Amino acid sequence: MMTINMRKFNNSNKYSRLRYFSSAISVVFMLISMAFISINGLNWGLDFTGGVITEVQLDPSITMSEISPLLQSALDQNVSVIEGGEVGRWILRYAEPAAGVSIANMSDVLAPLGTNIEVLNTSIVGSQVGAELAEQGGLALLVSMLCIMAYLSYRFEWRLASGALFALVHDVLFVLGVFAALQLEFNLTVFAAILAIIGYSLNDSIIIGDRIRELLILKPTLAIADANNQAIAATISRTMVTSGTTLMTVSALWLLGGGPLDGFSTAMFIGLIVGTWSSIAVATTLPEFWGLNGSHYQIVELTEEFGEG
Repeated sequence: MMTINMRKFNNSNKYSRLRYFSSAISVVFMLISMAFISINGLNWGLDFTGGVITEVQLDPSITMSEISPLLQSALDQNVSVIEGGEVGRWILRYAEPAAGVSIANMSDVLAPLGTNIEVLNTSIVGSQVGAELAEQGGLALLVSMLCIMAYLSYRFEWRLASGALFALVHDVLFVLGVFAALQLEFNLTVFAAILAIIGYSLNDSIIIGDRIRELLILKPTLAIADANNQAIAATISRTMVTSGTTLMTVSALWLLGGGPLDGFSTAMFIGLIVGTWSSIAVATTLPEFWGLNGSHYQIVELTEEFGEG
């Protein structure tokens, strides 16, 4: 019996050390991400900076791989080429030319592809619209984080809720830091991916947090480190299966989705890995640092009973 207990003690200490080490690495990554964001800034896409949108109708046999090189060579910039929903219809998005320079004639640019070229419409999205999108997007992110904070504070004791919220901030900062470091285009699809990452990471954190709360209620004298380790052990298989299958889907999207979905799939791929990491390590270690224990939940239960009486 002594051997078994000693083995459990050693395993618990080993898991705790791994969590502490992982959390320390996460804090370092957060600081590095913040440095890249402040120094490099984000490479805002046309959704936020404004630009020109041209819709063209081409021969159905023409593919994206034939269109993109012509546009990039003629316009000397990266051009977003998106299928328009109908066979042969394409939506081209590119930066507005400098002052005094006229917008390129797409019929002339795409002439090498054939004679059946029809420019359906061309519109300019001003920078003011892009600034409004950025402002509204930031507001949506702030409101979502506040709602999550309110829910977590109601669902869990504040110490446990702080761990889940810190994990969410960690995930968002890490993804933004990678995009700032590599200067990948940040557009509305990437922003949508960040919102999806928040929901995904929150789901994992709540599952593990629920298990920690149950253990502390059932075993008030259980050390928080042991409760964290037991909760992780009880949910790790579910977490790995969910993360693994989701990563397979995102990988397929990354490989087969084409250029328009590159930013979305890249952000999702990074966010899924980091979100799983933070839910296991960061979200459980911070409540331990705050001194969470079973007595906090016993006080809540006694208060509720006294109130009812």
